[in-house]
Formats: sequence, C-alpha cells, structure tokens
Amino acid sequence: MTPYDLVVRSRRTVTPEGERPAAVAVRGGKIAALHDYAAPLPAAEEVDLRDLALLPGLVDTHVHVNEPGRTHWEGFASATRAAAAGGVTTIVDMPLNSLPPTVSREALDAKLRAAEGQCHVDVGFWGGAVPGNAKELAALHERGVYGFKCFLSPSGVAEFPPLGPAELRAALEEIAGFGGMMIVHAEDPELLAEPEGPGYREFLASRPGAAERSAVTQVVRLAEETGCRVHVLHVSSAECLEVLEAARARGVPVSAETCPHYLTLAAEQVPEGETAYKCCPPIRSLANRDLLWDGLARGVLSCVVSDHSPSTADLKVPDFAAAWGGIASLQLGLTAVWTEAARRGHGLGDVVRWMSANPAALAGITGKGGIKTGNDADLVAFDPAADTFVDAARLHHKNPVTPYHGRTLKGAVLTTWLRGRPVDGRPHGRLLMKGDG
Repeated sequence: MTPYDLVVRSRRTVTPEGERPAAVAVRGGKIAALHDYAAPLPAAEEVDLRDLALLPGLVDTHVHVNEPGRTHWEGFASATRAAAAGGVTTIVDMPLNSLPPTVSREALDAKLRAAEGQCHVDVGFWGGAVPGNAKELAALHERGVYGFKCFLSPSGVAEFPPLGPAELRAALEEIAGFGGMMIVHAEDPELLAEPEGPGYREFLASRPGAAERSAVTQVVRLAEETGCRVHVLHVSSAECLEVLEAARARGVPVSAETCPHYLTLAAEQVPEGETAYKCCPPIRSLANRDLLWDGLARGVLSCVVSDHSPSTADLKVPDFAAAWGGIASLQLGLTAVWTEAARRGHGLGDVVRWMSANPAALAGITGKGGIKTGNDADLVAFDPAADTFVDAARLHHKNPVTPYHGRTLKGAVLTTWLRGRPVDGRPHGRLLMKGDG
C-alpha cells in the first residue's frame, strides 16, 4: 500500500453516519479512506487522539472580515487565525463592512486582491444586493460568489443601503433567473424605533420580535411568488419559527439560521452597560432562547453560524443606543454552542450538522462539511470535556471585545488541519469560488 501523508485516529470520530472509532487517512489534501481505528496503516505522519473527538472543520457562512477599508475592525489575517483557533476551516465573507462593499465585480476583485496570501483557512464570498446594482448580480454570480446578501432595514453603514419592497422583488426575480440565492437580514423597518434610553431594556424594546416576523413573512411570500431560493439570516426571535415551518411544509425554497449568541446568551443576563452584547437583531429572553433550541432540534433552523461582526472598542461606547451592533465570536462559536448543546442533551454529531454539514450544503461548498472519503481533509481535534476560560485579550480577533469575556466554556480545540496540514501560522488557505471543483 502506498503510504498516506497523514493518519489521524480517534475513538470518537464524528462522521455523517455517526460517531465511531476510526482512522482517517489523508493523501494529497483529501480524505483518502476511513479505516478501523486500530488498522495498521503506512503513513508519513500519524496522530492518535485516543478518546478525544475528531470533527470535520466547521464551515461558517456568516463572517464580516471588513477588509479592505475597515481592516482596523478585522482583516483576513486576524479573522482566519481566529477561525482556525476555533475549529473553523472555511468561512464565507459578507459583502459589508468592507470598502468598497462587494456589490460589483470590480469590488469583488478588490477584495480578492486584499485577501490573497493572508488566509489561514479557506475563504469564499457573498455578493451584495443594494438599490441600483441589479445589473451587477449576474456578473458577480458568474465570477463565483455563493449568493447575495440584502438588508430590509438600515445596515448600519451608509454604503450598503436596504432594499425596499419593490427593489427586493426585482432582485429576487433577477437572482431566480440564474438560479442563485438571496440571504436576507430580515427586520421590518416600519416596526423598528430609536431606543428611548441608553440601557439594554430600551434597546431590546426598539427591535421587537414582531419586526423579524413581519419581515420573514414578506420574504417567504416573495420567495413563493418568484421561486427564488432565500435564506433568512441570524434568526433571533422565536416568533419567526411558525412562519418558517409553515413555508417549509408548503415547499417554499426558504431556510434559516441562528447564531451562538442567541443560543447561549439571554437578555436577562446582559450586565448593565456591557455593550459587547449589542447586536442586531438583539439577544432576547431566556424563554425565547429555549424556543430557538427547539426550532433547531426540529430542523426549522438548519445552521448555526457566528455573524462575527466586530468593531474597534471605541465604537462600542457610550451606551446601547449609540454603540456598534455586532458580536465578535468567530473563535468561540464551537465551544459556546457545545457548552449549551451538551447541557441540553445534544451530541457532537448534532453540533457538526448545524455548524459544518448544513452550512456547507447551504452555500454549495463542495468537499467540505463532513469526514468522508473524497472531501478535503479539514479536521479538528477537540476535547469536549475541557474547560476554556475566555480572555478577550488572548483571542486572535483584532479587537478584544466579546460578550464571552470572563466566561468558562466547555470544550477546547487542540489542533486544526486544513487539507491535511496543521494550521500553524503560515497561511495556506485558498480563496473559493462557487463552481470550482
């Protein structure tokens, strides 16, 4: 037998068929075979994790890298280092908050130039749908973006304005024409308001769950009428679940995701003045959190992705009314979700499905999302029993601001392999284009 480049053994290998003892054999950056755990195999390198878990690399389809233009908020080098440290081997970059936003082929080319040679994990790209760029969408699709993001309410940055109802319909019709997908920040601007005070209670009241439900209802109706594939981003309100479940039962091409902060944090636990917790849509109640977990378990919500949206510390002040609305958590998503999932009786296979297999399938990223023959050898050695204390200053995120600071989370990422090579500080990530083999 020709020697393998690498063999990784674990008694807890999480495969699409379930968790089992296995030896994962790697050749040429791909998973060449899965063997019995104790099978003798010739290999240039061998790692035996014994009772530690072996997971596929996570796929995070909701990351704001912010480069070029706002690289002081985050950048490709820092974001992808953080991703690898958190067991994420593929990210898909959002079209904002970079300058220029990714709303034309020329802007995408600028982003590709900025990313080249910096990435520690593989990186794909979303395009943006904004007023006036409908004629750019087909060219972006042909260039290889994984789909298009739009807002129905203000995005927080002037250069990425929201689509009105007529503009949304026109964009969906255009995207349906070439078989693409729209991903939507769904909050109804008519039901949003300015906070009536500086605290979290007032901020939460200004962005009610009804605003999400109203927007999701609109998106579902238009998806049904246009036939466009639509994905609802960062669902924070359980009020949306009934609408989404009914749409799925009717065969409407709509799916939805949620995020670690909505599954692990709660409004009742937000400390006074701790604006690191601010995000849009907001973190809601403990009771709402329980309902999101139920929706995830039932498959109404299919993916858990970070919505990593960092900023510099000076933009997170002075209060909840004025602070930037974004959570920094790219490095912490796996441990945060595992902490709560394990407490609720879910297994590592569930977490892998929500955070690796389903996001890869959503975007159509081939060769990712599972430990199976032929896939890229994107692997993560994970200790599910370890405790990880979060010190924001020690994270790879460019700015040390996160609501998880000071928390102890369950689980620890020990090693991350990208196509069979450890992520060790020398960038070897690739820039991914939809349709590439």
